[in-house]
Amino acid sequence: MNIVKPMPRLLLAFSAALLLSSCVSPPKEDTRITQIDSNSLGLSQNASPRAAEGWWKVFGDAQLNQLIDDSLANSPSLGEALIRVRGAQAQAIAAGAALRPGFAIDADETYQRLSENYIYPPKEAGLGVAGGDIAWMGQATLGLSWDLDFWGAQSNLLKQARNKVVAAELDTATARLTLSGAMAQSYVELYKSYALADIAQQNERQRETMLKITKSRVNAGLDTQLELRQAEAGLPQARTARLQADVQRDIAIHNLAALSGRGADAYDKITRPHITPDATLPLPTELTLDLLSRRPDILAAKARVEAATAGRAAAKAAFYPDINLKAFVGLQAVGLDKLADSGSTIYGAGPALHLPVFDSQRLKAGYIGATAELDGAVASYNETLLKAIRDVADQLSRYDSLKRQLTETNQSAAATEAAYKLAQDRYKAGLSSQLALLNAETQVLNSRRDLVSINTQLLITRVTLLLTFGGSFDANTSLNSSGLAQGAKHE
Repeated sequence: MNIVKPMPRLLLAFSAALLLSSCVSPPKEDTRITQIDSNSLGLSQNASPRAAEGWWKVFGDAQLNQLIDDSLANSPSLGEALIRVRGAQAQAIAAGAALRPGFAIDADETYQRLSENYIYPPKEAGLGVAGGDIAWMGQATLGLSWDLDFWGAQSNLLKQARNKVVAAELDTATARLTLSGAMAQSYVELYKSYALADIAQQNERQRETMLKITKSRVNAGLDTQLELRQAEAGLPQARTARLQADVQRDIAIHNLAALSGRGADAYDKITRPHITPDATLPLPTELTLDLLSRRPDILAAKARVEAATAGRAAAKAAFYPDINLKAFVGLQAVGLDKLADSGSTIYGAGPALHLPVFDSQRLKAGYIGATAELDGAVASYNETLLKAIRDVADQLSRYDSLKRQLTETNQSAAATEAAYKLAQDRYKAGLSSQLALLNAETQVLNSRRDLVSINTQLLITRVTLLLTFGGSFDANTSLNSSGLAQGAKHE
């Protein structure tokens, strides 16, 4: 009998596989969205200053430091991001495992009737177990299966999974950045609430003083009941404004407690902020190219483009034959007493092919879907990039405008304070009416509120500008390297 040797047989099978698989080819499905070229965005090549880790400490407020530490440790949103990282790591480990040989131990023992028309001799041959007998048939094998990944399907799936891990870790960095920024901004809002509450209390005291002065003037015949009733109406209005300021302060405290992962037990522990409003923050002065490496959300979108690209390559490789090497060694026997005999040993090895000849519709659908996913990832990257540039540009414009507004408001506040002082002196001396004093007081309170509002807006804008440029994020050090390293280690 002519025996075909193993290697020619493998080559023959491989050639046949190529021939058969040629009838199934990827569809002509091109991507429809082009990734934005960073050099076409008009960004400056100059480097911008980078914020240090724990940048909020420049405000010199220990309570703020503790609140941000608590928020980074206890926030549910950050916990959800970390869970997504773990899920992506598990997928990367699974994708890496497909590139390694797989081993399995299988064993079975079956009580069955033996066929009279198979490999067993007929009963009249007198050779022990024969066709038609009922006996135990057992087998125990150690099997090996190794996908050779000729076309790179598994390696591209691994690349896709790794990039998803990177994207998930960058999402976590984005969540940390957003959380610390939201806490700092909310803390400034609390600072603003206390300042406005102070102004409301000053207004209330001024109204009380005016009421006393007006009563004295009525008793002296210098004012009428009309001025007295006006002064009496002003005091409840001032108290209402003070109550409104108090509730805004309480709401700011509640928000800070929620951001720090705490409940009502933290309300009484959050006290008045003692920040340094003019603390120096490393702020950019222009739109620079390093914005693309400063923002974790941009890098995450880019990693998702890389993942989708690898996924499309894997979908294309699925059209080609899947070639595996399989081998086994073990024991096989008829009868329990024979299974452990040395003569029951079996072994074998050879190639295994999977030909996607009759699976074209599913494969084409998968490839088209992978192409659409790549287009979606590119569109998301483009949108994220353009939004980031717009955010920084908006904050730069707002920051410059607020600095100019602050100069004008300071001048206005100084003038209204001087006018109010003159109006008080003239009213006490009987040289002007109560209406003139009320108008002067209204102007000074408005200017004080404007000054508080612009100062806090400027401070929040400085924080926001720092955040829109990536805060303290550093792609070389801020990624959770332990997560990706663990995934690679298991591969």
